[in-house]
Amino acid sequence: MLAYTYIEKGKFALLEKAQPQILEPSDAIIRVTLSSICTSDLHIKHGSVPQAVPGITVGHEMVGVVEAIGSAVTQVKVGDRVTVNVETFCGECFYCRHGYVNNCTSPNGGWALGCRIDGGQTEYVRVPLANQGLNRIPDRVSDEQALFVGDVLATGFWAARISEISEEDTILIIGAGPTGICTLLCAMLHHPKRIIVCEKSEERRTFVQQHYPSVLTTTPEACLDFVKAHSDHGGADRVLEVAGSEESFRLAYQAARPNAIVTIVALYDQPQILPLPDMYGKNLTFKTGGVDGCDCEEILQLIEAGKIDTTPLITHQYPLSKIEEAYRVFENKADGVIKVAIKNDNPTMPHDWV
Repeated sequence: MLAYTYIEKGKFALLEKAQPQILEPSDAIIRVTLSSICTSDLHIKHGSVPQAVPGITVGHEMVGVVEAIGSAVTQVKVGDRVTVNVETFCGECFYCRHGYVNNCTSPNGGWALGCRIDGGQTEYVRVPLANQGLNRIPDRVSDEQALFVGDVLATGFWAARISEISEEDTILIIGAGPTGICTLLCAMLHHPKRIIVCEKSEERRTFVQQHYPSVLTTTPEACLDFVKAHSDHGGADRVLEVAGSEESFRLAYQAARPNAIVTIVALYDQPQILPLPDMYGKNLTFKTGGVDGCDCEEILQLIEAGKIDTTPLITHQYPLSKIEEAYRVFENKADGVIKVAIKNDNPTMPHDWV
């Protein structure tokens, strides 16, 4: 089967690989119908994810059809359409029981797919701990609608939830890439007084203005003055940092009002500096970390109810055979690209999975 593979720093390649097999009773084999390219894939390519293993198939954002299950898998059956969670987690350890599945202590826990084990930019993928890592897609929800549930949409949902958003709040979201837009959609579920999106790309600001006309937009250069002019207490009540640069990190704490919550969702290439002497007395609460993707079932219900729609984010779509062209478009951000989907129209014939 075809699989897009991490060769070494700076190099991915589309290779022929053997189809995966059931290795543990908790495994499932998924025929990938739709996957996407994520900025985290680029982090792997650029060498900024040290836990990534050369030789693995990349890709951690996908939907598909269950082809085979191990003897311990009870939550899905062969033939089900499913989302695949970016996090694999046991559901039993201290962290899982408290909803912090990103910190699962299982050897297969955390971000494994497309990082430490073979992921989903391929035809078939083995998903360990499948009872926790798969969610059945409702019949009325398309693959395109469900594609981002297991990663960027789960990230946005989690970020909005831990930010404690109220209807009186002014929300600042820094970054209008895929995760930023998903964070915006999930923040809107909490009905804040106003939402401001700060984004340097004119194409992405236009995207926000066209699809979410009630949302205010600004540039990084104008952000501080704009937020002060459009907030009730001299700054944003909640700041969600989704861009992942030194500039955006600095903006996040500068644009927050005293006693605000600053939620850091972004993945950074380099350490960031928090100038505590300059912030003394501002009394900010910072919340940081990776996605805890334990809300996928609720997210699918919201999609089915028409309360979340991420399909406008899919601005480009390619067959798996042209994935290298898809990466070039995504990396260059040509034509205002937000998300690139990879469709597997002609998977190779399955075999005995066990």
